[in-house]
Amino acid sequence: MLSLFLSSSSSSYLTLSRSVTLHLSRRTTLSSLTMSTNLSTHAYAGNPLKSKTPKSTDTFSPSSAFESLKALIPQIPNHPTPSPDFKVLPFSKGRPLVFSSGGGDASTTSPIWHLGWISLADCKGMLASRGVDMDEDSLVYLGPKVEEDLVCWAVDVSEEEEDGVVSGLESRKLCFVELRTLMVAADWVDQRAMDELAIAGHARALLEWHNVSRFCGSCGGTNVAKEAGRRKQCSNKACGKRVYPRVDPVVIMLVIDRENDRALLSRQSRYVPRMWSCLAGFIEPGESLEEAVRRETWEETGIEVEDVVYHSSQPWPVGPSSTPCQLMLGFFAFAKTLDINVDKEELEDAQWHSREDVKKALAFAEYRKAQRTAASKIEQICKGVEKSKSLTTDFNVESGELAPMFIPGPFAIAHHLISTWVDQGSCNVHSKPQASVSLSSL
Repeated sequence: MLSLFLSSSSSSYLTLSRSVTLHLSRRTTLSSLTMSTNLSTHAYAGNPLKSKTPKSTDTFSPSSAFESLKALIPQIPNHPTPSPDFKVLPFSKGRPLVFSSGGGDASTTSPIWHLGWISLADCKGMLASRGVDMDEDSLVYLGPKVEEDLVCWAVDVSEEEEDGVVSGLESRKLCFVELRTLMVAADWVDQRAMDELAIAGHARALLEWHNVSRFCGSCGGTNVAKEAGRRKQCSNKACGKRVYPRVDPVVIMLVIDRENDRALLSRQSRYVPRMWSCLAGFIEPGESLEEAVRRETWEETGIEVEDVVYHSSQPWPVGPSSTPCQLMLGFFAFAKTLDINVDKEELEDAQWHSREDVKKALAFAEYRKAQRTAASKIEQICKGVEKSKSLTTDFNVESGELAPMFIPGPFAIAHHLISTWVDQGSCNVHSKPQASVSLSSL
């Protein structure tokens, strides 16, 4: 089963722009079920650096940029500014470098975080402080910002340091922050924030993949980076096996009791108190997506599923480091049986919840407050003083009492599966264009 920690975030719904209509033949009274999914992007999707890969002859391409990088490194710090220029995003133990700006009181205006891009010279100095000599294979190609005449790279500078301002870059208040914290702190109506979150997610997935693919699975030889870190190859000439970044597909499904107008939600022991979410699990070799939905639902809850309807997909780079490139594939699944038999090794609990109860749970969770808290925490870390306040204390009803349950925030595909069902109904799971909701209205 998939290990997920789904928490909360900022706005209520994604900006809706593109319609994809899917049809599923059914053997029931409805001859077809049409679902129109109108989403701009989920969190971690829509990476502006990956909109298209330049041709190999382009100066922004991985191969051309890599050759320029190789020639520039020996000249640091005296090299002239190249065209295109290079910027690097460092990571430490899966945490991207960021800085915080603006904002003030956490109860009013949220601080704003930005990715902490540094120059090649700063990158070389950062690696040197950790006893590492920078070479062209130290960096991983992320993609270009053509309009800024810029190529972006990522580098892993992990060491056992405490959270706080990075030594040597004190004047810029740069610090390493967990990607999950950045995710919760991102303002959904700020396209810049969502773009930077997608870039950081892609970079983390690539770097984690590099960390877990150091040796050849065929002969045990050392894998070396190729194509500016976009793939690896076994250094054993007798083997030479090529290795590409992995994708770990996961099904996540909202199981629906059509007749009684209920949805099946579950809890794992790792979840924060009172949070309920969708079932999820890894796809096994030799099975279709629909088969994976049915198998996982049966294994975890004992419920048989008939019709399975696709909703949308989401990159999920914040799973375990052993599965760094998860792709969440979201579905609605209609229950054939209703009796629950929870597998206690997989879940803490699973229960049917009425539409009204789920609607209240969505309304109770103060996603805006959680976003402000996370943004303020980042600001404190970048000042060198980490704030220890737990995000779990933010989910209260208007009276100040703890909400009986809440649903993952809008950064998670689970939120959109659940909210679509709440808004549209079990027999009409399609969404119509809606205006985006500002964080200030939550």
